[in-house]
Amino acid sequence: MPINHTDLATVTANRRRVPPPTTRNTGHSVPKAPTLADRMGVTVHESPLRFKIRRLMRLYRAPTSCSIEDWLIELANRRGARVVFRPDSMPPTVRFPGSEELTEEELVVALCQMNCLDRPQMLRLAAQMISRNECDSGKLLRLMRMERATRVFKQLAKQALKVDSAHPAWLALQNALRNERELSQPLLHWTRLAEPLFAPRTANPIGWKLVS
Repeated sequence: MPINHTDLATVTANRRRVPPPTTRNTGHSVPKAPTLADRMGVTVHESPLRFKIRRLMRLYRAPTSCSIEDWLIELANRRGARVVFRPDSMPPTVRFPGSEELTEEELVVALCQMNCLDRPQMLRLAAQMISRNECDSGKLLRLMRMERATRVFKQLAKQALKVDSAHPAWLALQNALRNERELSQPLLHWTRLAEPLFAPRTANPIGWKLVS
């Protein structure tokens, strides 16, 4: 995709740390953190996949202070998706399930569920995994439909194809989700799924590519 210097200015750090949550002991109850569903104005369902993840977190003895979102980000990092990462990564002694227990497709969908806290960084990790062309499109589609996450993936595909209009995985998702309803507002800007390209021995960007 041709470079746009205005777009480039919006990208301060494509591979950035996920900011840790802020906590203060004020003696008052802490408001519930908003979810992606809250921002999009939609309702959520009881997710079989989320139940499975909670079971795996207990089985693998995740730290008690670890949220589902932190656990998913850490797992994605350990599987090679590092467009964003947690600043306080868990020690290597903390074990995580392999792909035989939680597939790549399940991890991608889990990162994009409306039940999750509203952390756009998680969507970037899921997009990176899709852009690597390592997910089975059929399995991914079946799971996102079962988990009612199709509208999220439709918008991610729309943004990703602004960067690479011929990407096979994103094209397959766009075509399969053509009749799905649009979300009421944007999830994130397409530059958050991409990184600038530079000509050899120059500092001037010449285009964009999907982070993979």
